[in-house]
Amino acid sequence: MTKSIEQLVIDLSQRLKAQEWKLVTAESCTGGGLAYHLTRLSGSSDWFERGFVTYSNTAKEEMLGVNPVILSTFGAVSEETAQEMAEGALRVSQGQVSVAITGIAGPTGGSVEKPVGTVWFGWAGVSFGTLCEKHVIPGNRDEVREKAVEIALTGLIKLM
Repeated sequence: MTKSIEQLVIDLSQRLKAQEWKLVTAESCTGGGLAYHLTRLSGSSDWFERGFVTYSNTAKEEMLGVNPVILSTFGAVSEETAQEMAEGALRVSQGQVSVAITGIAGPTGGSVEKPVGTVWFGWAGVSFGTLCEKHVIPGNRDEVREKAVEIALTGLIKLM
């Protein structure tokens, strides 16, 4: 059985506080859903530095410094964009660890190469560099977004 998002946030908060680290989020397809769950926990200002909702390519470029060539070459839903989002979030914040989420939650927007449910994650940290993973998440829009939040949290906990 998987842990609830609430329990994952509690576990992550304890690890961040122990390291005296601040977390930064860079979200696209989850639209701030991860930041919402993080800030539901009282005291989250001790370890949550800020969140970026960069739904458009322009926002990814302006707020996170994602290279427009990366976006035009690989697309917003790609390993390269997830990496740039995660690294950019650290660069423009006071955080020590970040997570980026970019994907296609559906029901529209999918293609043969990138079907609905394709989500790329990027995790960047001062002590572990940048790691990226692709998941193809089944379900409707809400289920894809919720599962993406869970995957992002689980990935952070594994890296801490």
